[in-house]
Amino acid sequence: MNQTKTKVLFLCTGNSARSQMAEAFLRHHAEARYEAHSAGLDPKGLNPYMVRVMEEIGISVEGQSSKSVDAYLGWVNFGWLITVCSHAEENCPRTFLGVSNRIHWNDLEDPAAFVGNEAETLQVFRNVRDQIDGHVRAWLAEVSEPQRP
Repeated sequence: MNQTKTKVLFLCTGNSARSQMAEAFLRHHAEARYEAHSAGLDPKGLNPYMVRVMEEIGISVEGQSSKSVDAYLGWVNFGWLITVCSHAEENCPRTFLGVSNRIHWNDLEDPAAFVGNEAETLQVFRNVRDQIDGHVRAWLAEVSEPQRP
């Protein structure tokens, strides 16, 4: 049976850390059911700390790249748009052609904005990574529950 996967777009400002982690976690946890994508309003490239903390837990972001939301708008239909930063939520068009559902995860610190030494920066990235993993797992549990009449 050939089922089409639901496409999910994770959106943030720079598409360098939070949205990239969310894309990798969704792919890791539910690649058979969902097609994960990420983009940014102003893409900055992959943050090396993000790459490092994901590798620490055995999840590779190889093949992922920092992309502009313009690459998707009007071109791809998404079952879900999930914003992972307040700036993206506030500055993203309220209506996306081809987006069925939209949610916002508003409690994720921007690890790329943190200023500190390497050990402190890595810890901030790990904390955000673990929060995002929790959000993805909770979202998957929520959308996987059978709908009640």
